Amino acid sequence: MLICTASNVDAQEQRARPPQFDADEVSRVFFADPATAFRGERPSLANLRDAGAEKVMAQAEAAAEETSGGGSKWASLVSPLSLEDEIKRIKLRYDSVITTPGAFNGGGYQEARLNLTVLATLFAVVADHNEDVRWKSEAHTARDVMARTARNSAAGSTQVYNEAKLRKADLQDLVSGASITSTQKSERVNEWHMIADRSPLMEYAEQLLDTLGDHTRDAATTQDNLDAVKRESELLAMLGEVLIQEGMDDFDDPDYAELSGAMATSASGVVSAIERQDWEGVRSAVGDVTQSCAACHEQYR
Repeated sequence: MLICTASNVDAQEQRARPPQFDADEVSRVFFADPATAFRGERPSLANLRDAGAEKVMAQAEAAAEETSGGGSKWASLVSPLSLEDEIKRIKLRYDSVITTPGAFNGGGYQEARLNLTVLATLFAVVADHNEDVRWKSEAHTARDVMARTARNSAAGSTQVYNEAKLRKADLQDLVSGASITSTQKSERVNEWHMIADRSPLMEYAEQLLDTLGDHTRDAATTQDNLDAVKRESELLAMLGEVLIQEGMDDFDDPDYAELSGAMATSASGVVSAIERQDWEGVRSAVGDVTQSCAACHEQYR
């Protein structure tokens, strides 16, 4: 013990003395009181946690906005079920058109263009929809390949027919649960001037409206066709919004936007009347849709 104590004393005596600083020189480098170096409220652990949570939420909201492109808007107009059912319905119509090169070149290409334009539009809405819709992961690719073949189907030829057959196979793959491929990269943002032309969409709207009129002749007929009436009305409301998307013809024309908005509002009114089981209200709302479409067709086509 004596030896250890002596060693410790020697070690302490051999240590260097602490440095001496000139207070005037040190004051230019260090703060005399660290608290004076901070401005504002002193941070706390709770504040830091709240700030981190707010940042995460802001990033999530920004990502959702970028991905959805206004998905809540589509969700308020058309349900996932209506989108899915209509894609399958149009797919069957398209299958019946793509039969032989002769039939296609003799006029079938026009019906093919209509169906492909509608499909491209539906997939564009599916891609932006903020609810869980079937084929959503494939929607951007499906949108682009359908739109490209629709543009090429402005005239009939064997080459275009062969391309149209590929779209028929793509649709079959999608319905069967498989994926489709494309050599071109698909952008997430909908560039509507590359997706759909107004003329075939208006033709499609007329078809929907004709069928909707047949399905709502009276209360009994409406109740017998409730699912179809709801789908047709939601699709018309969706079209009213599609037709005024940036890039579509006359999208920035206030009069045109008002007419398209009126169609969308009236079509949504049909769905609201169904939910209230107001069958007279259904007929009245269908009449409003008809008037909106007629007024639009008088000025635009």
